[in-house]
Amino acid sequence: MDIAQPPDTVDTVADVESGSPRHPVIIQGGMGVGISDWRLAQAVCLCGQLGVVSGTALDVILVRRLQDGDPGGHMRRGLAAFPFRAMATRIIDRYYIPGGKAPGRPYVALPLHAKDDPRELVELCVAANFVEVTLARAGHTNPVGINFLEKIQIPHLPSLYGAMLAGVGYVLMGAGIPARIPGAMDRLARHEPTTYPLNVIGAVEGDDTTIRFDPREFMEGDLPPLRRPAFLPIIASLVLAATLLKKSNGSVEGFIVEGPTAGGHNAPPRGKLQLNEAGEPVYGERDVVDLEKLRALRLPFWLAGGYGGSGMLRDALRAGAHGIQVGTAFAFCDESGMQADYKQALRDQAVEGTAQVFTDRLASPTNFPIKVARLEGTVSEDAVYVARTRVCDLGYLREAYRTPDGEIGFRCAAEPVSAFLSKGGDPDDVRGRKCICNALVATMGLPQVRGRTLEPAIVTSGNAIGGITEFMRPGTTSYTAADVVERLLAGAQDA
Repeated sequence: MDIAQPPDTVDTVADVESGSPRHPVIIQGGMGVGISDWRLAQAVCLCGQLGVVSGTALDVILVRRLQDGDPGGHMRRGLAAFPFRAMATRIIDRYYIPGGKAPGRPYVALPLHAKDDPRELVELCVAANFVEVTLARAGHTNPVGINFLEKIQIPHLPSLYGAMLAGVGYVLMGAGIPARIPGAMDRLARHEPTTYPLNVIGAVEGDDTTIRFDPREFMEGDLPPLRRPAFLPIIASLVLAATLLKKSNGSVEGFIVEGPTAGGHNAPPRGKLQLNEAGEPVYGERDVVDLEKLRALRLPFWLAGGYGGSGMLRDALRAGAHGIQVGTAFAFCDESGMQADYKQALRDQAVEGTAQVFTDRLASPTNFPIKVARLEGTVSEDAVYVARTRVCDLGYLREAYRTPDGEIGFRCAAEPVSAFLSKGGDPDDVRGRKCICNALVATMGLPQVRGRTLEPAIVTSGNAIGGITEFMRPGTTSYTAADVVERLLAGAQDA
């Protein structure tokens, strides 16, 4: 398999013009931690649509794959294409274990991200994002996308730079207001020093809350300008779309409009919180984006959340969308990065008609509701959740806050309760909070070892999990990414 190399000469603006027919009609969702991995993105790209890798926690994923012996040699193959050779060598020498670590031994822990990250973490973010995008680009010439959560702010700049070094074509971002991402990509394309504002609770005027990254402190030689990817923010309201167009410090190429049935984190309902009988937040008319007004913004948009079934692409096109983003259907296909036994158990449930997804307003420390599939042995079960000792050693979803002495501290409502409270956390915030970071890494098959136990997983899914049976081949309970693309395109023939 050939590794796609970064282009020699590239543009400093998005290669794909707004409204151009070169935009894909199907975008594969950038799901979880490692669920939308390079294999899945590559498979979707080979079908002529936009494959997207998840950019969340790629630094941890890279080092754990290397500690597992790098099965298939993919991480080392990606690092072999990395333009900063000394950096790649340091990473391999530090983390690669030939044959893999002993099953009962824990993975080497990385330092937690802080406003001023140690060089080791910055290098890992650059390299890991490069590797994931490079592997996804192999064997075809179609663009690859990468998905980030705006709320996980500290790794943004080096992660974007690594993805851009690999020639990423699209950047998708939700879970926040990413108005400063377009300008950051403009500067990174020119290898220029770049900043990003860190949201710090309680910060006052004069506090230094700026994250800084200078590519030339890490480059090992001159490089031509990089391609500036197309930017597609993920929105759940017309107000956010208009705000991003008005206040972004660079160009926005389109929007992904995500409804409340989409998997993973959802935007909270607008207005006064109401719960149904099961304790799930209730969404209403205020949570529906007015597509007529969105069309007036004159940018392409894709509809997400409940659009992963036959005929849904046709409906989206008729509503004026350029296409759809599909997550759940791809999350359970053969090529996704979900651990095989979790994936098959939920596919079997879909066939039996017993699959259930619960919108949990408490589970995530982000205060965003998150959709969790009920599955035995995962933290969707109260007994598994209660039995787990609270540990916060990945820390991606921590919030930054101003300490009494004016420094920047970090806390998480899912960390040990005493630690959270000692940092000024609200006692009401700890109830029901789950360590989403460790659980999602476990879901892709890289759980940390805790004594004699493994970190339990959490499987997130959209409400449409029961509908994945339409993609299954006759006589089986499995299907491929190509099956999904073929079925979705076939359902749009009469649009």
